Amino acid sequence: MRKETSWHQSARVFDERAAEYDSWFEGSLLFGIELAAVQELITPLSGPKLEIGVGPGRFGEALGVEFGVDPALAPLFFAKKRGVRVSRAAGEALPFAGQSMGTVLLLFTYCFLVDPRLVLQECRRVLAPGGNLVLGIIVADSPWGRLLQKKKEERHPFYRQARFYEPIEVEQVLVGCGFVVKERRSSLMQQPGALTEMESSRAGLVSQAGFAVLVAGVAP
Repeated sequence: MRKETSWHQSARVFDERAAEYDSWFEGSLLFGIELAAVQELITPLSGPKLEIGVGPGRFGEALGVEFGVDPALAPLFFAKKRGVRVSRAAGEALPFAGQSMGTVLLLFTYCFLVDPRLVLQECRRVLAPGGNLVLGIIVADSPWGRLLQKKKEERHPFYRQARFYEPIEVEQVLVGCGFVVKERRSSLMQQPGALTEMESSRAGLVSQAGFAVLVAGVAP
């Protein structure tokens, strides 16, 4: 039996409900806060940029991402219309040459990976010398992480295959795959159900923050 790749099951729901998922971003304060946290990174993010799990391309368009991959086909049509050059592919087998990317982004994708190490090894392969990996996660032990865990347990179609992590867990895997963490930022301090205003992110890992961004480079 063929071993399933990342998102093999979860990709199906994003394929079937691509328009619904894309429309969620429209006018979303949550999306604005998460996007700002990435835009507020101090580490320069050089091109070309690749987003793994590009989906409908909302983040990719806003961040100037040139290339995007996703195993779900339908969302790629949205990403293509937003100017991203797309390929249907999984993170374990990226269709790009070694050392060809200045920045690789994994935003809200890590939680769907069957074996994150396989994807991180591919990220390392395609990153050019001095390039950076940008990884965004919903923090498991936060009000937002607990909310999504509850949705997972209730078999929510978008989250039933997800697994949520603490930043320290992700950092340990990054180090094990030959990366060194350069920058950490935290955002989403407001509680679920009480999200009323735009936020700026904070440097470091802040207790109870719902969203964490890690920037890592290849270890020397």
